[in-house]
Amino acid sequence: MEVALITVGDELLSGDTVNTNANWLAGELSERGVAVGRILSIPDDRAEIAARVREYAAAFDAVIVTGGLGSTPDDVTMEAVADAFDREMVVTDITRESVERRLAAIREQVPDREFDVDVAAEAAIPEGSRPLVTEAGLAPGCVLDGVYVMPGIPDELKATFETVADEFAGDRRSRFLYTVEPESNIIDALEEAMDRFDVVVGCYPDREAEHNRLKVTATDDAALDDAAAWLLANVDASETPVSRDW
Repeated sequence: MEVALITVGDELLSGDTVNTNANWLAGELSERGVAVGRILSIPDDRAEIAARVREYAAAFDAVIVTGGLGSTPDDVTMEAVADAFDREMVVTDITRESVERRLAAIREQVPDREFDVDVAAEAAIPEGSRPLVTEAGLAPGCVLDGVYVMPGIPDELKATFETVADEFAGDRRSRFLYTVEPESNIIDALEEAMDRFDVVVGCYPDREAEHNRLKVTATDDAALDDAAAWLLANVDASETPVSRDW
């Protein structure tokens, strides 16, 4: 399974907000054996979001879109996804009830504040989509033709992802090895391991830890084990983190 991630928000592109959502989602998907083929950050531009959703929905097994949900002027993601599939926006019984329930809970928590919320605007999702509702946030997410639309607030995103996590699974597996050998000294060995065992080997320097981290990835468990064993035998490496003092 190969998935694309689209994170929406002007604040991501201006540097006002760190894009922790993309990192967290990529980790969760990788742990489930899913390949993340794209990570894209785009502004709160309805036409741009629709174009990218349409493009990625055709190219990947699934697309996760985060951010831009709600009823403020810059919350255009849900409408853009509807545009991508030529759907109307509708309010379902499930989404309306969810928004009203969450509003009631918020009013109980902050009884001295008035909340002028357009329930219909908050609850609207593309026609024919499957609602994704949680107790973590106000605006619901949805799933439409393999496109999963989720909130941008990290806690709300995590809660929403957990409701559909079982729908993401793949056969990619990885193992990590560690070496103090300079990258230039092990290039030939890494290339040979990839050729011999049909695996992918990435080398990631960690200057603070004073070692290189090797990530071996494959879709076949035997090939993964054989490649790791070969690298351990042919590179000055370990299965546990090492440093130059080792």
